[in-house]
Amino acid sequence: MTVPTKFQTKLLINNEWVDSVSGKTFPTIDPATEQVITHVAEGDKADVDKAVAAAKAALVTWRKQDASARGRLLNKLADLLESHADELAAIESIDNGKPIVEAKHIDVAVAVKVFRYYAGWADKIQGKTISVDGPFFAYTKHEPVGVIGQIIPWNFPILMLSWKLAPALTSGNTLVLKPAEQTPLSALRIGELIIEAGFPPGVVNIIPGYGPTAGAAISHHPDVNKVAFTGSTEVGRLIQKASADSNSKRVTLELGGKSPLIICKDADLDSAVELSHGAIFWNMGQACEAGSRLFVQEEIYDEFLKRITEKAKTRVVGNGFDPKVNHGPQIDEDQFKKILHYIDLGKKQGARITTGGERVGDKGYFVAPTIFADVTDEMTIAKEEIFGPVQAVLKFKTIDEVIARANASTYGLAGAVCTKDINIAFKFADELLAGTVWVNAYHVITPQAPFGGFKQSGIGRELGEYGLSQYSEVKTVYIKLDK
Repeated sequence: MTVPTKFQTKLLINNEWVDSVSGKTFPTIDPATEQVITHVAEGDKADVDKAVAAAKAALVTWRKQDASARGRLLNKLADLLESHADELAAIESIDNGKPIVEAKHIDVAVAVKVFRYYAGWADKIQGKTISVDGPFFAYTKHEPVGVIGQIIPWNFPILMLSWKLAPALTSGNTLVLKPAEQTPLSALRIGELIIEAGFPPGVVNIIPGYGPTAGAAISHHPDVNKVAFTGSTEVGRLIQKASADSNSKRVTLELGGKSPLIICKDADLDSAVELSHGAIFWNMGQACEAGSRLFVQEEIYDEFLKRITEKAKTRVVGNGFDPKVNHGPQIDEDQFKKILHYIDLGKKQGARITTGGERVGDKGYFVAPTIFADVTDEMTIAKEEIFGPVQAVLKFKTIDEVIARANASTYGLAGAVCTKDINIAFKFADELLAGTVWVNAYHVITPQAPFGGFKQSGIGRELGEYGLSQYSEVKTVYIKLDK
């Protein structure tokens, strides 16, 4: 694929591409080269105000549109995403750094599935009739929440856009979307496809900008009825507080994680090695549910450590446009430095590096896939979310012990176990405090099943029917009947 050179760089408000009110722009950087790709209009409070006003006006008719018509528009958008898959993958790769093959066959392809899944739900959102005491006919109906503010992260820009837009639009809401300042380009290109698909003006508005300005303006806005956010736990708390202080708006928060992956002594070692490798190194470790705490039972610890170290050394680090590359750069300089800082902490606290632990090359934000052995629970690298290609390997003795240690975290997004024993599998499924539990699998996330976290990993769920419910209000109606 050729590297794209032309991009949409303006704000989308009311189906019009406009400059920011301030006239300011900001650079978006190619993390593989550290070069400026282009400059994008920088949205601020004044722009958010205009976008929210457009969304509020559009809500009047959009919420009353035939549900099947909304479904047809979502299917049309899915078709456009699919037909522009090469272009969107190229944009994602240059702006985010991820390998272009993954951008096309995972990010874009799954986003298409998400839009089609929710398109199918559009005319199937139903209430219930309820038997109540007295001479009344009672029923419930589901109505849109209203104007939705959506703030998406930089690690999966296209995927996270689909997770947010599809259920909100299916339910009859209008929205203001803020893409991450590191990766605004794919959202803006999809904005062009949204117009091409035929969505009415004001239904989808896209305001690139920074979190403390544009993001804060969305969270504080009194006419925004709900905020959906994916990102760090720290920012999630700020959004929750802002939402409460403004108008007690609803929130859905998909936040951080420090997910445990547990390898039992009876596991198939070949498949467990592959699974644990992908669990941490997929997307350069930049996944909220990454298996960054790897617990290995003591009987197989040494052999397993040897195998995963050899596997990590086979990763090809480089520019995502090279089809041979399966490990691109970290997103930006801040994240790059943060990861190297955690690696230094691991060394100082006594963990042993078996591979990696350093920068790759002298240009671009490349960090070598890194494995730490001899990690203990109290070490920083075993407790805090690194969000990079750093796997901490810990030893355990018994099943009860490792479940207790796995649960001893402020996070609870996901967890996994590798075992051939069905009783152990069910025990982990029952006792792990996590929103998703995988058995002999990892990173399995589908449009049909919900995703979200326990504890400080978030509030609410995305995907599936559970995700759809986050964008609807339930109204109860009583009708008095003649005796």
